[in-house]
Amino acid sequence: MSRYRLRPTPDQARRLSEHCADARYVWNLAVEQHAWWTPRRGPAPNYVAQARQLTEARREFGWLRAGSQMVQQQALRDFGQAVSNFFAGTHRRPTWRKAGRHEGFRIVAVRSEHIERLSRNAARVWVPKAGWVRFRLSRPLPDGVKSYRITRDSAGRWHIAFAVVPAPVPAPGNGQVVGVDRGVTVSAALSTGELLHAPDLAASERRRLVRLQRKLSRAQRGSSRRSRVKAQIAVLKARETDRRKDWIEKTSTSLARCFDVIGVEDLNIRGMTRSAKGTVEEPGRNVAAKAGLNRGILASGWGLLVTRLEHKAPGRVVRIDPAYSSHTCSACGITDREARESQARISCRSCGHTGNADVNAAINIKTAAGRAVAAREEPAATRLTHREPQLLLSA
Repeated sequence: MSRYRLRPTPDQARRLSEHCADARYVWNLAVEQHAWWTPRRGPAPNYVAQARQLTEARREFGWLRAGSQMVQQQALRDFGQAVSNFFAGTHRRPTWRKAGRHEGFRIVAVRSEHIERLSRNAARVWVPKAGWVRFRLSRPLPDGVKSYRITRDSAGRWHIAFAVVPAPVPAPGNGQVVGVDRGVTVSAALSTGELLHAPDLAASERRRLVRLQRKLSRAQRGSSRRSRVKAQIAVLKARETDRRKDWIEKTSTSLARCFDVIGVEDLNIRGMTRSAKGTVEEPGRNVAAKAGLNRGILASGWGLLVTRLEHKAPGRVVRIDPAYSSHTCSACGITDREARESQARISCRSCGHTGNADVNAAINIKTAAGRAVAAREEPAATRLTHREPQLLLSA
């Protein structure tokens, strides 16, 4: 998607907020409706049935009829797609959307005359019931736009994302393979020896964030002071998120341009960042340390980095089993759990090789990725001749 910063007027921002509220209301109504249906009561209504019910509700309730029908129908279509993804096993079950956290809606049937360029760094888009809304033209306008999504983040900033499929980054054709080891201290270590770090807040910004969090803990719930402090915290958090996403975009583009094959560990990030607090009957252990580790993993952008690599280099990203990649010597191939002297150093007791532990793991990932690509491209006849002696021996 091509994402831009939206610049609505106060009246337009109010109308956009109403669209977000309508989309959230329809989504939550669909969640409640699906929660009521059980196998005993029969199948839950699909999108067509829910759209028919929405038409009847708009006819009966004027406040619902005052909103955009397209916004409300697309919320139902998004919910239907979310349910399909859940039953396909690729996503979690769709749940409630909360005001202030899930703010957005989608517009379809977009034509070329609905988007106009005004100047070198400004353009405008037509939004139902809001009129022409300006946005900052930070990159060229995409071609063939059929839909877009407008969202508002926790810092109160509006964005528009046009749904287009970007062209992948062409492979360099040099036959080079790189291994990428993701970590917390070092966000991404490459088999070439480079250590990449995701940007964080500056020291002064970190101190200000701590002060604001302490002020938030003392503020009374529901007060205006608490709302102001939460908004200030959201601005700092959004700044950190923007820096991390910018780093991920630049890093993934650089890797896709420089290497033909990119090997990464196939990590279960959702399971790795699961809370360790447990239950009342069986409380967890080292909860604070685990929470800090979870924050470090999420702050390094492990999942988004691989996702963007697969978008920009489709078919060239190889996922490798992460087992023993950090405890195997990249020089001799011996696996020894005690070889890792510290978080940053590895010293092989077999061959004496020493080096950075993260780079050593990245080299192992590169080797495994190269083998996987070679096995995938090996002709079937060659694989058969390789297997024949084993079959004769087993006989």
